[in-house]
Amino acid sequence: MAEIVKYMAVGRRKEAVARVQLLPGKGSIVVNSLPYDKYFIRETDRIIIRQPFGVTNTVNKYDVVANINGGGLTGQAGALRHGISRALLLAEPELKDFLRKNSFLTRDPRMKERKKYGQKGARKRFQWTKR
Repeated sequence: MAEIVKYMAVGRRKEAVARVQLLPGKGSIVVNSLPYDKYFIRETDRIIIRQPFGVTNTVNKYDVVANINGGGLTGQAGALRHGISRALLLAEPELKDFLRKNSFLTRDPRMKERKKYGQKGARKRFQWTKR
């Protein structure tokens, strides 16, 4: 009996973490046990998720099973794209140039800035009164 080859990777963006399993298949994407088009409402998020497959011409070659937690939907879509790209790299190392050129392997370092004491937010101050 042949064992199914499974490539696992983790993708991150902002506060979102996506654990991705890449399996040989027909191109279905399942996120938190829902089809990805039901989980991600916005079309832009769905486009972001499909980008690594489009760049590497592996559209109907792999199935994706992902568990995502933390962050908002757009951050989760970015984390999923990062995880899919890393898993594709494990599956087919020769795709590294395509993925690197489109910066899918780079973890986006931008995070929310922390709130400072004596202020309303990270940058916004309380209103100053002269008298």
